[in-house]
Amino acid sequence: MGTILLEGMEFFARHGCFSEEQAIGSRFLVDVQLEVNVARAAATDSVDDTVNYQAAYKVVEREMLVPSKLLEHVAGRVASSLLHDFGAIAAVTVKVAKLNPPLGGGAVRQASGSLTAKREPVN
Repeated sequence: MGTILLEGMEFFARHGCFSEEQAIGSRFLVDVQLEVNVARAAATDSVDDTVNYQAAYKVVEREMLVPSKLLEHVAGRVASSLLHDFGAIAAVTVKVAKLNPPLGGGAVRQASGSLTAKREPVN
């Protein structure tokens, strides 16, 4: 097994619990860690034998466009979509961070949530 990392993907999106957050939007950072059997790709040097980074990015981008209240919900959708769209992924960890969240106090650089999802074994 190996790990493919897509780090620091930046998106403008409309996630948040408050209607103002969804109306105004904000900047978000997304990190994705994909656990993939990379042995064949390491031997063949072919993108067909691994997860195409550009295609994975497009899945994240698609899910980031769907407004949600919770970062956890966004991360869960991203993880589910990646597992669904790429059979080579055994497990995925997704971190979604809202930059400069409106917490009503001093400055906070980011608030984030992450989760890990694994492919269910086939019986």
